[in-house]
Amino acid sequence: MKRNEFFKTSLAVTAGIMSLPHLATAGMRKAINILEPKIIRSGEGERYNVLGDNMIFKLTGADTNGAFTLIEELNEPGTAIPMHVHEKEDEVFKVLEGELELTVGGKTAVLKAGDLAYGPKGLPHSWKVVGTQKARVILSVFPSGIEEMFRELGSLPPGPPDFEKVSEICGRFDIRFV
Repeated sequence: MKRNEFFKTSLAVTAGIMSLPHLATAGMRKAINILEPKIIRSGEGERYNVLGDNMIFKLTGADTNGAFTLIEELNEPGTAIPMHVHEKEDEVFKVLEGELELTVGGKTAVLKAGDLAYGPKGLPHSWKVVGTQKARVILSVFPSGIEEMFRELGSLPPGPPDFEKVSEICGRFDIRFV
């Protein structure tokens, strides 16, 4: 095809598509999930107690098209999650208030307000609230999906957890305790 014929054909096809904007837009909307902006006020969000970890889901995969999950945690001193490994998710811990002792990849540090830590997938990690005041932490998880596990764990009956059941639920999400 000669250059001029190519341009004429391309322009004709483009003009045809553009004359049917509702079809072009509908196809694009199907291919790309259009996200809505969201404002989440302090104290708003889905609340769960997951093995003693008090969580408020601020953004989930439904809000971010699966890109990430954002959770606010507010816990008393002594609250802890045992050593475990994520096979799918990276995590970022940002301490807003209090102190959090975090062990990741064999290194332990006490994080204070303003401190941040990155826990890549595949590395064992655990955390414990230390000090004398509650710790408020923003947990960012990449990609999303872990909120489904937390919902399931949060629906378990109160009282001492059935570790076999907890391990089974976590295992379905490729998270294991070590």
